[in-house]
Amino acid sequence: MTQRSVEIQAADGSCPASLSVPAGGGPWPAVIMFPDAGGMRDTMREMGARLSDLGYVVLVPDFYYRNGPYGPLDMRTAFSTKDNAEKLMNMIRSYTVDLAVRDARSFVDYLESLPEKKQGGVGTTGYCMGGRLSLLAAANLGTAIAAAASFHGGNLANSDDPDSPHHKARDIDAAVYVAGAIEDQSFSDEQKELLEKSLTEAGVVHTIETYQAHHGFAVPDNPSYDEAAAERHWKATEHFFGSTLGA
Repeated sequence: MTQRSVEIQAADGSCPASLSVPAGGGPWPAVIMFPDAGGMRDTMREMGARLSDLGYVVLVPDFYYRNGPYGPLDMRTAFSTKDNAEKLMNMIRSYTVDLAVRDARSFVDYLESLPEKKQGGVGTTGYCMGGRLSLLAAANLGTAIAAAASFHGGNLANSDDPDSPHHKARDIDAAVYVAGAIEDQSFSDEQKELLEKSLTEAGVVHTIETYQAHHGFAVPDNPSYDEAAAERHWKATEHFFGSTLGA
């Protein structure tokens, strides 16, 4: 596997990203890995590399590129002070659904331009905020997205949010895998039931599970990281993309 930094000509400028490519001749299926609210940092690059080792071209974009340089955020201390929390929340709020969808199209276009990418739809996966971005991409990009995963993603089926992905379930062509956390107010049992209902009625092939771990369980620099749940997530990722993208 090789990993390099790249620049993508995205909707509103140049978006830095990490691109990981498996060793060997290829081509390979491609996956966009959306970071959690902490954005681009070494932890996400390392996770992109691990996924690539399973046989995928993996793009990890820095979707906060409009904010300019912001330095690596440490999720163990991101909410430890009012200033840190406000800075991060302002970045989160500024990344609207319209911007996310425009960026996702640019990310797919970039992957399609790579000779290492195998023909066919792209996979998406993401964590926390990135889990929502993964499903939003599937709900808005049609057949361009073949498989969409979300791990401890929030607001996936919020009836009070007009931009909630579940409202566009009938526009999803991808297979969907969602792993929720326990005691997670951003993806409550009510949201899980609504998402299940919406995807079922839309005829979307899907699996929704609840891991016995807390929000943030899959990302090593989160204070709620859970090693056993994280390993389960890697096994689920390998099976899900292997059965949908064919690596």
